Amino acid sequence: MAQSETIFVPARDALTIALLVLPQASILEVASTLDPLRSANRHLGREAFRWRVVSPEGRAVALTCGLELPAAGALPQAEGADALIVIAGFRQAEVATRPLIRDLRRIAPRFRAVGGIDAGAWVLARAGLLDGHRATVHWEDLEDFAAAHPAVDVVPDRFVISGTRITAGGAAPALDLMLHLIRARHGAAAALQVAGSFITAARAGAEPQVAAPAPGRDPRVAAAIARMEARLDAPEPTAATARALGLTARRLETLFRAELGMGPGAYGRDLRLQAARRMVTDTRHPLNEVALRAGFASQGAFSRAFRHRFGISASGLRRAP
Repeated sequence: MAQSETIFVPARDALTIALLVLPQASILEVASTLDPLRSANRHLGREAFRWRVVSPEGRAVALTCGLELPAAGALPQAEGADALIVIAGFRQAEVATRPLIRDLRRIAPRFRAVGGIDAGAWVLARAGLLDGHRATVHWEDLEDFAAAHPAVDVVPDRFVISGTRITAGGAAPALDLMLHLIRARHGAAAALQVAGSFITAARAGAEPQVAAPAPGRDPRVAAAIARMEARLDAPEPTAATARALGLTARRLETLFRAELGMGPGAYGRDLRLQAARRMVTDTRHPLNEVALRAGFASQGAFSRAFRHRFGISASGLRRAP
């Protein structure tokens, strides 16, 4: 039986993490989870962290980039580790089979912590392992995740630590989470050295996943984009966005063209169409619901805009292999 104390405390003992990587996971999320631990060992001059990779069938895992990640075995090989972290991406509902969910539910109490990266949160929630906990998931899935799992307190944070449950929204938040773990166990200096190795800086778990402006971006453009992202299903006119930011519509248009080469109206429309494309390929929502969620008042307007943007109809894209 797992010990009850948190893994986020100062300690000299080596911490062992088992990574359950599902097919169609992202190599960047795997690297963002494991490589900070490797770097911490290097800077600390000792084996402060150990890890092993397991897969649903014990074989190498095909990642989204086409590369295969070797595995040490199937889920039972994770036993003996301090923490189990599930990394999943596309097609989690297909690759996380019922037997795997059953085995995950059975084995979870044997770890001091159980976590999920990106769609890994979906897998944990399907196993009932996030009920009663705060959790996050990739920002594209927040609404659907909250609707599917009402017993989970879903928040849009970069990463969340809720008792023995850990979730992170994607690759960059996974790196933030690992830096937080390194800091908690081995101090701020060690975490800073690891962050410096990757030429990055840690962000707090409670920060939102998508609201921070990119370095060098005009904060007014970033604020406008954040408003657009928050209103995909009910887009506001450019003039209303400009007013909310204390600008004229003409000034906002100028800022967008200088930063992005297009006006705010065109950018917002493309943002909505990209969101619609993700829903078409990654969910089974009816296309009329996709249209509404993407802020299109009519199915006809959505169909025309989608085909013009992507060169294929939404229904044709959904049928494509």
